[in-house]
Amino acid sequence: MKEFLALIVVVVLTGIIYWGVEPFAHGQMYPKVAPADYTFADLKPLVAEGNAANGKEIVNANCLACHSIKSEGMESPFAPEDALAAYGVVPPDLSSAGLIYEKNFLGNVVKNAAIAAKQTHKFDGNHPMPAYDWMSEQEIADIVAYLRSIAPQELSNKEVFIDACGRCHSVRYDKWSAEGGMTDYLGTKVPDLSMMIRSRSLDYLHTFINDPQKRLAGTAMPRVGLTEKAENQVVAYMESVGDSKKDEREALGYKLIIFMVIMGVVAYLWKRKIWHDVH
Repeated sequence: MKEFLALIVVVVLTGIIYWGVEPFAHGQMYPKVAPADYTFADLKPLVAEGNAANGKEIVNANCLACHSIKSEGMESPFAPEDALAAYGVVPPDLSSAGLIYEKNFLGNVVKNAAIAAKQTHKFDGNHPMPAYDWMSEQEIADIVAYLRSIAPQELSNKEVFIDACGRCHSVRYDKWSAEGGMTDYLGTKVPDLSMMIRSRSLDYLHTFINDPQKRLAGTAMPRVGLTEKAENQVVAYMESVGDSKKDEREALGYKLIIFMVIMGVVAYLWKRKIWHDVH
């Protein structure tokens, strides 16, 4: 009987710690924030119906001075080192922009990147990408329509990560190195993301990627503007690198619990058999 009472005490204390103390401590370290918003409701939506053919002309005239579109055979006029010297960052290739970035976010980046990316606290009128808010709503919609028309249908998880995050962040466990120069651009050291999946919860990662200011007010990291699918692919890639044994580990955990329960029952029955006649 004493053993059962001891077991009950252990189970109750474990439950209090696991379902009470630990969540409370976690909540103090990581306060609840609003869930990820993949519609980017704070930004003005694109209302006009875009014309891809006209958008191509606008892109050729205004974007190719800095950006490349390699899928269309258009190379950047700058070598990476020259772009770093000029802007502090290498302008992204736009081949997949229409796939991985949410439509309204992409339009607002064209209009004013600092506002769309929530970096006005860092770039007060001096963002490396100039604002094109002088363009009409129709012209911006045309640009977005063109970028969406040339975007690939699908990308692998790693390809999405490289296009969305790989200019700034390295993943040394997968032998990926960022292009460099981000310390000058952002004013802070950019972390390697090899093990980030193990140090942050999935909820934290999703809300942080979707809007870094929710989790770390004043951070230099821009709001990236990924679609929900693209963001899931980024997180899935990080998990494949930093926690590749997750499924195997979780499966083993359940087996271990079952084994411990069985052995506990066997030990108890064995104890009763041995000590049954002892008074």
